[in-house]
Amino acid sequence: MRQLRELLFPSQNSKKNPPKTKGLPPIKKSRRGIEIKTEAEIEIMRISGKIVATVLKEIQEIAKPGMTTADLDAYAEKRIREMGATPSFKGYHGFPASICACINDEVVHGIPNPKKVLKMGDIVKVDTGAFYNGYHGDSCISFPIGKIKRQGVKLLEVAEKAMYQGIEQVKAGNYLMDIAGAIQDYVEKNGFSVVENFVGHGVGRNLHEEPSVFNVRTRDLPNVKLRSGMTLAIEPIVNVGSNKTRTLKDRWTVVTIDKCLSAQFEHTVLVTDDGYEILTWRD
Repeated sequence: MRQLRELLFPSQNSKKNPPKTKGLPPIKKSRRGIEIKTEAEIEIMRISGKIVATVLKEIQEIAKPGMTTADLDAYAEKRIREMGATPSFKGYHGFPASICACINDEVVHGIPNPKKVLKMGDIVKVDTGAFYNGYHGDSCISFPIGKIKRQGVKLLEVAEKAMYQGIEQVKAGNYLMDIAGAIQDYVEKNGFSVVENFVGHGVGRNLHEEPSVFNVRTRDLPNVKLRSGMTLAIEPIVNVGSNKTRTLKDRWTVVTIDKCLSAQFEHTVLVTDDGYEILTWRD
């Protein structure tokens, strides 16, 4: 098993490294480490998912020029706790905040900062989780601050649609490769690239569980058959330019290697016999 540091901060210098989840997946007791949720567990996850969805929707509504990413983090933590949950991210492997907040060319794991001010024309990514009654919800949105350039508008549209293209492949009997192929094909058809170093994951009692939910076709991770009761965080990251990334000196914030824009969307999704249910639906 690779060390935690290598999993969290994958090297860009080795093509042999397979894609990584956003944290260290725990070893579970069930087959292949994948948990199948009971109806009672799913009902709890509907609540944790709704909390996350509510917070993200409110953050998008209040975000404006002059606010800082630290302001958004403080708001998210306050609201998560008001709804009876605790922030999933805060303290997770040492992460210091309740949200990951990324701007423009920042890809993932951006640490909220009182000096990082939102400006007109920015693209902001906010990823957060809520831990309620023993179960996590996890979701991410990307949105503009005011009017943005046409390229940014298309990036947001493609990244969000790519997530839904993947989600449409979710049902018992399908495979993770069905999700990955749908995402990859849609993104590349529209002239963008998919970040390969960070992938989705199972979610439930742990924030990161098996399986790894990849966003491009790969032989480096198991092509798991989907089963009813699995709960997956599907979260493609889409770049305008290269899909290569690098990690900043804070050891958390990941940016595009060519400084081009990046966008991410994520939902926690339940696999059902005939399809799926989005547990972090924001409407």
